[in-house]
Amino acid sequence: MAAALQALIWDVDGTIAETERDGHRVAFNEAFAAMGLPWRWSVEHYRELLATSGGLERLLRDLAARDDAPRIATERLALARELHRRKNASYAALMARSAIALRPGVLRLMQEGQEAGARLAIATTTGRANVEALLVRPLGAGWSERFAAIVCAEEAPLKKPHPQVYQMALQRLVLRPDEAVAIEDSPQGIASARGAGIEVLLARSAYFADCRGDGALAVCAGLDATVSARGIPDAAQVHWPWLCELHQRTLRARRRAV
Repeated sequence: MAAALQALIWDVDGTIAETERDGHRVAFNEAFAAMGLPWRWSVEHYRELLATSGGLERLLRDLAARDDAPRIATERLALARELHRRKNASYAALMARSAIALRPGVLRLMQEGQEAGARLAIATTTGRANVEALLVRPLGAGWSERFAAIVCAEEAPLKKPHPQVYQMALQRLVLRPDEAVAIEDSPQGIASARGAGIEVLLARSAYFADCRGDGALAVCAGLDATVSARGIPDAAQVHWPWLCELHQRTLRARRRAV
């Protein structure tokens, strides 16, 4: 018998909210301005940078391509670290004064899962402070109590698509990979979760609207949008019973294929 679905493991940026375009990018630009630097990341340039996971890593990639950035690697790293520190402070201030709304269906699916006895977890390679800055307003001061496991960059330094963050989430949940589903928005996220053996539901975000979702259980434009998958009727939205049925059918099909 296929394992029952016992946990939903959530990515954060792009999946829970559209924070990449409207949060992190804006905060990076504020950090550039605060340090008197002429650089600004446009929406399209930031889309290109998202091929690199991690804010500090994106900075280093961008600085390496700039003629007006430090040429000496140690100086470039020092500048990137200071910019990243300022960016995180700007991001927290931005969230405090104008919170970015959670994507439609996120709170509903979280609640449906918990009411069915499932646990929630977070698996992100952004910092814990950024997660708190995003979630404290919509979920309240006790936001972390909703989650049975929270794994962030501080605990999982290897960025997605490396599976480390999902492996650690499973360890803390004390679950097997086939007992959880990951909610992701990007190819790197899919690869990370699948590398840990976890099935994935892809809820495409603004920056990954064209992601094919190779390797995912199902692909949708958002949790409140129509979703379809092989071998199961379409649903008007991603809801818990539908996701459980899809999970069960997928596990059975994978076992028959072995």
